[in-house]
Amino acid sequence: MRHFTIHHDGVTIPVSRGGRGRPLVLCPGLNSTQADLHELADLLRCDHDVVTFDLRGHGLASAADRYSFEAFLNDLVAVMAELGRLGLDAPPVLVGYSLGADLAVHYASEHPGGVAGLVLIDGANPVPEPFVTEAVLPEFRAMWEDMAAQQAAERGTARQVLLTAQEILDLNVEIDAVRSGILDRYRRIDQPVSMIMSTAMAGDSADGHARRLNQNWRAGGERLVREQPHVAMFRLDADHRLVFTHAAEIAQIIRSTHVPVGQATP
Repeated sequence: MRHFTIHHDGVTIPVSRGGRGRPLVLCPGLNSTQADLHELADLLRCDHDVVTFDLRGHGLASAADRYSFEAFLNDLVAVMAELGRLGLDAPPVLVGYSLGADLAVHYASEHPGGVAGLVLIDGANPVPEPFVTEAVLPEFRAMWEDMAAQQAAERGTARQVLLTAQEILDLNVEIDAVRSGILDRYRRIDQPVSMIMSTAMAGDSADGHARRLNQNWRAGGERLVREQPHVAMFRLDADHRLVFTHAAEIAQIIRSTHVPVGQATP
């Protein structure tokens, strides 16, 4: 394993690289760190040269004065630019989880030829309705306040998240707006795209909010494959934590759908 840091936009981004094989960059999502994604990264290192990193305000990255979608996208752009300077053997497969999937789609749409393909894990979904509505706002606000309080115990560790509950709420509202136009981004991407979606991203509760959120999530996936039939869609019987609970299945999907020319599928 090799570790280095990138300094840009007033923040320090820690990067780890290890494994052998085809280059692959693993982009975490909101409230997740490269330490959280260690199981998936370790599985992929068996046959990939895997790069992981932390977004600003997450893990071992430094805090920032802004946590907008554009700011997080710039973190990914900085990491990819540094890898370009290091000289990878080939363009990497870019794997993004949750918010990281949205960042991956935007990066690929703006950098033709910059990646060999995309794997999008429960994110970048063109849902027909926003997630943060007036009806669920109090519930979401309370959930993120509880989450921020729990994360205080992780301060100073590789799993810390420095964002406040309000910053998390504001970012989720922004992500809703970003996803309303994400189909335009998909239309600019020529590389292979695989989407790995949970069947119950909001859990299996019978209450109305969870049911509506899950229906909205499924509708977004159906809309994507109608609009972009070349997107390979995989669904796992899981909630939004699928990247932690189903790492082995996700690693196998990545191996089977993004195989370099001349290499057999395991």
